[in-house]
Amino acid sequence: MNNKELEKKVKQFTSELAYKKGYVCSVDVLIKLGYITEDDYQNWRFGKIPYLEKACQANLHKLSAVNRFIRKYSAEWNLEKSWTAYNKWGKGPKKRLIFSKSRDQQIESLYTTHFLNKKRINELKAEKQIKYSSPLYFDTKVQEANSQPDENLIATAT
Repeated sequence: MNNKELEKKVKQFTSELAYKKGYVCSVDVLIKLGYITEDDYQNWRFGKIPYLEKACQANLHKLSAVNRFIRKYSAEWNLEKSWTAYNKWGKGPKKRLIFSKSRDQQIESLYTTHFLNKKRINELKAEKQIKYSSPLYFDTKVQEANSQPDENLIATAT
C-alpha cells in the first residue's frame, strides 16, 4: 500500500474511532490496518512481546507515517491530546510497556498519545446512562436471569 492509500485508510479509521469510541489511539488504528493482530496486541500487553513494533507487519517508515497521519487529522478535527500509560496486564509487577526497540522518548510519546473527542465522549456517556436507567434494560436483565437454566437441575438430569 502506498502512502496516499495509507493516508486515506488512516483518515477513515481515525474518523470511525473518534465517533465510535470518542478517542483515537495508534494501537487501534494499527489493528484496523492489519499491521498487528489482536493476539499480538494481547501478548504485548501481557509482556510476552518485548516491544510492540516487533509484532508489527509493517516497516518503521509506515508506522511513523501512520502516527503522522493520526496527528494530522486529530489536529484538523480539534481532538484533544491526552497522554495514556500502557502498563503490563496480568500477574506480577505492573511495569510500563515499550512500543519501540529504540525506546526513544519522542517515538514512545507518539504511541501513547490518545486524541479525545470530548463532545462525543459526553454523548456516549449520556447514551450509556439512558440505556442503563431505562426500565426496558432492567426488564430484559430480569428475563435473561429467569431464562437461565438452573445448573443443579442440569446436573441431576444427566
